[in-house]
Amino acid sequence: MTTTLAVANQKGGVAKTTSVASIGAALVELGHRVLLVDLDPQACLTFSLGIDPEDLQVSVHHVLTQRAVAGEVVLQTPDGPDLMPATIELARAEADLLTRTGREHVITSMLQDLAESGADYDWVLLDCPPSLGVLTVAALTAADGVVVPLQCETLSHRGVGQLLDTVHDVRRFTNRTLSVWGVLPTMYDGRTNHARTVLETISATYDLDVIEPPIPKTIKFAEAPAAGRSILATSRTSKGAIAYRQVAANLVARAARNGAPEAAAPESSGS
Repeated sequence: MTTTLAVANQKGGVAKTTSVASIGAALVELGHRVLLVDLDPQACLTFSLGIDPEDLQVSVHHVLTQRAVAGEVVLQTPDGPDLMPATIELARAEADLLTRTGREHVITSMLQDLAESGADYDWVLLDCPPSLGVLTVAALTAADGVVVPLQCETLSHRGVGQLLDTVHDVRRFTNRTLSVWGVLPTMYDGRTNHARTVLETISATYDLDVIEPPIPKTIKFAEAPAAGRSILATSRTSKGAIAYRQVAANLVARAARNGAPEAAAPESSGS
């Protein structure tokens, strides 16, 4: 059984892409087979995992709008997860899909085609663009759950209500089983009253679970994309890497409660 999570927040700069890359790498460490899908035309996930979007001939854009074969677009990454990369061409996808029948289901169909071709993933993480447009709606339609990365500052949570309205509409029209798995606090400084207050306000106002633990602020996150790796590879023992490993373990436990089997521990590479 595959668990598909949309990682979404229409506000940029909330560590959405960092969370997708780091959680994906942590799930691989736990022995899971993981696919990351970059749905942001800025292609930050693709770049941060060591792949130059300008060098790519095909990307997720060609799968969604030009019927390219999904399996032929998937790339392996040094951190372990497979990646369906993005390029700037994806910026045209919104316009290309607007007049297409069933546009809300294009990502669902893409993932079904992958599964039918023999691709077998425990997890699919969808890195949504910072908007509530066609691609985000299609991602939510394809997902079992949505995780909302949230910087713990007052202005960063003003759009959460809009996102939840979109989730409500998706549940009503295209994906009745979609659930909100919770808010993932990022760039969190627990020493400040402000950060703690914002987190408490979000939980109380929107009645959302908080995915533990909060991801702390650390310069190590800024250093990782330059190396084309996640923080789990560039700074394995940093507090940020440790936090994402704990988040991944908690997501696995949540999926198990929902009926998804837990993956076996990875085999030792020793002889």
